[in-house]
Amino acid sequence: MDNERYVRGWAKLKEVDGHAGEQVIASLSDIAPDFARLLIEFPFGDIYSRPGLDLKARELAVVAALTALGNAAPQLKVHITGALNVGVSREEIVEVIMQMAVYAGFPAALNGLFAAKEVFAKHDTLSCEPT
Repeated sequence: MDNERYVRGWAKLKEVDGHAGEQVIASLSDIAPDFARLLIEFPFGDIYSRPGLDLKARELAVVAALTALGNAAPQLKVHITGALNVGVSREEIVEVIMQMAVYAGFPAALNGLFAAKEVFAKHDTLSCEPT
């Protein structure tokens, strides 16, 4: 793909989600390559690339939204990792997820907190591996 939206989106995806984002795109290559392209072009090429919010604010918003949905644990984990990648602190992630208890209920917030716990533990393990 060489259109401007795709190139811009691919760069933003790598900046935010790194290897996890690349894995999501790769996992779609055999079933829905056009959907993978749309994921790169629209959310990352068009929305994430807008100047109105920095990446930290965008990722906090996504963590909040996915937590509130309550049925998107795999995507929530990817975006918690993305939030860490762009400089959001663990405390900020936990606070945003806890805030969702007010609007989405305790079950959604609990699911979000457990997803965060899993991501944090994996992040710690990866940080300790020799390079």
